[in-house]
Amino acid sequence: MPEWDTVRYEFSDDVATLTVDRPDRLNALNVETLHALREAIDEAEADGARALVLTGAGEKAFIAGADISYMQDLSVTDAQEYAELGHDVADSLEAFPAPVIAAINGYTFGGGCELALACDLRVASSNAVIGQTEIDLGIIPGWGGTQRLSRLVGDELARRLIFFGERIDAQDAHEMGLIGEVVAPDELDDHVEEMATDLAERPAFALQAAKEALNQVQEGTQSAGLRYERRLWSSLFGTHDQREGMAAFVEDRDPNFD
Repeated sequence: MPEWDTVRYEFSDDVATLTVDRPDRLNALNVETLHALREAIDEAEADGARALVLTGAGEKAFIAGADISYMQDLSVTDAQEYAELGHDVADSLEAFPAPVIAAINGYTFGGGCELALACDLRVASSNAVIGQTEIDLGIIPGWGGTQRLSRLVGDELARRLIFFGERIDAQDAHEMGLIGEVVAPDELDDHVEEMATDLAERPAFALQAAKEALNQVQEGTQSAGLRYERRLWSSLFGTHDQREGMAAFVEDRDPNFD
C-alpha cells in the first residue's frame, strides 16, 4: 500500500479513511499534500471502497485552508496550476463512485471548506469553525467554493459568507444547511465510522447511481462556473491586495488593502 508523509490512508471493512496529517500546520494543504490526497483517493477507488471518509489529524483543524506561505508569491501562471490541482482533488471527491463523508473537526477555512463542500455528507464536531475566508487574503475561493456553496445554502447566504469572509460555528452552519449534522467532539470519529459502515453495507451500484443522478442536477452550469472561477482566482495573484493579504497573514498582522 502506498504511503505519504502528509496523508494517512486506512482501509477497513470496505471503508477508506483519508486523514490530512499536518497538525503542526493545522492540516493546511500544500502541493505535496494535494498530490498525496489525489493519489490516496485513487487508491481508495482501486481498493473498491464503498464509502470514503475525509478528515484532519489532531483536535484543532479539519483543514485550515490552502498553504498561504506557499501561495504568497505565486505568479498568475503558478496560481492557475495550483487552482487546477485543488480543483482536481475536489472534483475527484465529488466524482468518487461511493458516498464521501467529511468529518469536520476544528478549523475549516478556505480550501478546507471547499473540499468539505465537494463531499456528499458533512458531519461536524461542535467545536468546528467554518468559512470561505479568502477575501481577507485579497482573493476569492478558487477550488469550487463560489459554485458549490450557493447550491447548499442559497445565493444570498453564499454571497454573505464569501463577501465578508465570515467564520461560522458548527451549529450556525447546520442551521444554514452547510453541515448535515453536529455532534460532540468526542463522538465525531465513532459517529462517522458508524455512518460509513452503514453506507458500505448498502447496495453499492444503487448508491453509485444515486450519487451520479444527484450530481447531474448541478452539472448544467457547474463545470463552466468552475472553469471561470479558476481563471478569476489565479488572475488575482500579483495584485496588491493578494500580496498584502497573504503577507499580513504570514506576518500575523492586520492587512492594509488598497
